Amino acid sequence: MAEYKLLLPSMGEGVMEATIITWLFNEGDNVKEDDSVVEIATDKVDSDVPTPVSGKIVKILKQKDEVAQVGEAIAILEIEGEGGNTASEEVKTETPAAAPDQETLKTIEEPLKVAANAEFSGDIYLSPLVKSIAQQENISESELKSIKGSGLEGRITKEDILAYVSNRGNQPVQQAAPVQTPAPAPSAAPVATPVSTVQTAAGDEIIPMDRMRKIIAENMVKAKQIAPHVTSFIETDVTNVVKWRNKHKDIFEKREGEKLTFMPIFVKAVVKAIQDFPMINVSINGENIIKKKNINIGMATALPDGNLIVPVIKNADQLSLSGLAKAINDLAYRARNKKLRPEDTQGATYTISNVGSFGNLMGTPIIPQPQVAILAIGAIVKKPAVLETKDGDVIAIRQLMFMSHSYDHRVVDGSLGGMMLKHVHDYLQNWDLNTEI
Repeated sequence: MAEYKLLLPSMGEGVMEATIITWLFNEGDNVKEDDSVVEIATDKVDSDVPTPVSGKIVKILKQKDEVAQVGEAIAILEIEGEGGNTASEEVKTETPAAAPDQETLKTIEEPLKVAANAEFSGDIYLSPLVKSIAQQENISESELKSIKGSGLEGRITKEDILAYVSNRGNQPVQQAAPVQTPAPAPSAAPVATPVSTVQTAAGDEIIPMDRMRKIIAENMVKAKQIAPHVTSFIETDVTNVVKWRNKHKDIFEKREGEKLTFMPIFVKAVVKAIQDFPMINVSINGENIIKKKNINIGMATALPDGNLIVPVIKNADQLSLSGLAKAINDLAYRARNKKLRPEDTQGATYTISNVGSFGNLMGTPIIPQPQVAILAIGAIVKKPAVLETKDGDVIAIRQLMFMSHSYDHRVVDGSLGGMMLKHVHDYLQNWDLNTEI
């Protein structure tokens, strides 16, 4: 028999650690290859870690709510045969879990090197989340160097930087070189959900927020504090869209084995409108506007537990309607079954929220940071509408839908936000019934 060290696997660029949520097996249990043995959580998604080998769990090294770094051992398995993985002998002598070798570490860290950002240079390595917090709180390079990181190889974690920000006013004053004046930080303290004293009465039930709900709450408060929101509305006649989908949905499902929903059509129209108005596809970094090359569409997805997650359709402008349908179905399925990878929720440049799926006519969605706009799609409802014909105006039953476009007024004015929405409206209202799928 040999011992095998189960390591926390790489979970995508920028994800360096995860929190143990629940062990699905106990010490002494036998597991088979590819069995999911533990549920973990990153700042983006919850997911399972499968075992690449069959064996018996002889020791769990990371308990519930403990944080593990990528490449760190989280459990020891007893497996058949003489050989384990390279660290098994070290485990027998109770040597601490070995860090990844320098070549592996370099591969993981290289995309995160902050030298790629002129605002933070030098040998400081930050995850995208920590980097975002540093930028929002206007933390200088000299301040970053003064923070003692508790992560792998002394890396600064989210907890480290939030602790620094909360005590920032008590830090000694440091002389720093002049820097460009950034946009005002929303707050000198870490963004958190406002706390108020609420009186409870007999029979009231107190339900603690789960981890994901806490993250959602924090992100929503942060988004509203950072971006001044403006919302425009429009009503769209989508009768042609409904007719086209009704004509093709059964054919598509029989041919591809996939459902054809309205979402691929909405995404296609949004992508074309973004190509018309590329300054919607931007982010703000201090006093700079970053115009994004890729069009990555976030798709707000409700989960069975009532929480919300936003998987991302990468390079949506490069996908056909059929490709969009498959990508959307895949992301939605994996989101609802906790199968998303961290990278599946990263990199969105614009987001769509389909509030109509809950029967709502319209909504005023909150812009996810660091994006500058989000579109809400309302329910499609049959209504009488006035149509202009060559013989004059007539009243007909049409399929109508409201859309609402929320945008960041720091960089998107009413003209740009409104014209972008009008172009989405035009593409949907004038949908070609002969469009190929």
